[in-house]
Amino acid sequence: MMVACKKEEAPKTAAQQLAERLESLRQKGYMMGHQDDPFYGLTWEYQADSSDVKNTCGDYPAVMGFDLGGIEVGDAKNLDSVPFTRIHDEIIAHHERGGIVTISWHPRNPKTTAPRGGLDGQKFPEGSAWDVADSTIVASILPGGSEFEKFQTWMKRVGDFLLTLKTKDGQPVPVIFRPWHENNGSWFWWGEKLCTDNEFQGLWCMLQDELNSRGLTNLLWSYSPNLDGKWNEERFLARYPGNERVTLIGEDAYQWGTEENFKRDLTADLKFLSDFAQKNGKLLAMTECGLKNMTDSTWWSRVLKPIMDQYPISYFLLWRNYKEEFFGPAPNLPCAADFRKLYEAPNTLFLKDIQPEKGTSE
Repeated sequence: MMVACKKEEAPKTAAQQLAERLESLRQKGYMMGHQDDPFYGLTWEYQADSSDVKNTCGDYPAVMGFDLGGIEVGDAKNLDSVPFTRIHDEIIAHHERGGIVTISWHPRNPKTTAPRGGLDGQKFPEGSAWDVADSTIVASILPGGSEFEKFQTWMKRVGDFLLTLKTKDGQPVPVIFRPWHENNGSWFWWGEKLCTDNEFQGLWCMLQDELNSRGLTNLLWSYSPNLDGKWNEERFLARYPGNERVTLIGEDAYQWGTEENFKRDLTADLKFLSDFAQKNGKLLAMTECGLKNMTDSTWWSRVLKPIMDQYPISYFLLWRNYKEEFFGPAPNLPCAADFRKLYEAPNTLFLKDIQPEKGTSE
């Protein structure tokens, strides 16, 4: 009698394990995130174990965001003047303490930037990701374009950095990787009016294929357009890279105009995106959000949270706190009390809420 052998399943990659963890945590609520959280705040910079979030509520964000802009040209510091050595160390530190990491990349303009650096930490305008005077940038870096070889080097440098993100025992750190965000706007050189839908999809696939070829199985890819208010499936799918290339659907949603318009547009978008994510088996997140300089001290609990409560989002990430432009809390701000109210809500998850118990894994 012949006995059939049971086929062994391939071990899950770090990205697949992260996706499962995000889905599991989503059953408890949504995680709070903050960009550049451990590097600087409103009154400090580069102090060990400091964080405006932690200093306000006593706990780190569950999610921390980091950016690689500048690494492509060999800079020692990113576009916000944070040393890449420090970014490397803080990514690993947050993972080791049980947190979740997300990485964005604002690469320089490959047609106008200097060979190395040349911006001195200033984003605007010439040579930066915000340099949109030429609508042929994406076409120039695709196969056959004038900047193709240069951009191959740029992608290799991104991959070189990502390959260094390993734990003490040599395991890759899982990362939510979020390139080419806000592509439905036109303030970045990969934006809607700067390249065709096919060119954008070619850009996405070229980067993803390059990083996959380097063996980076720890990247969970997030497709994150900007707040729109008028999504429909035809329009959304025009630039969408495809289900096989995306695990998390995100949206960057800031209140730049009136509260009424923000609430209307965000509600419409999250309704569409949550339906799309559920139908296509994707995670959902607010990959950037905030109100600049917190001009409304009750904004988080009164405006943002009631909308987020209605949808199955995995996390929301407030943008950075930096001197005259900040989006998160700080102990001395009028919004600190409202943020603590957010912290105390049972469905908002901070680091202590997501840390695996010792001897277990999520």
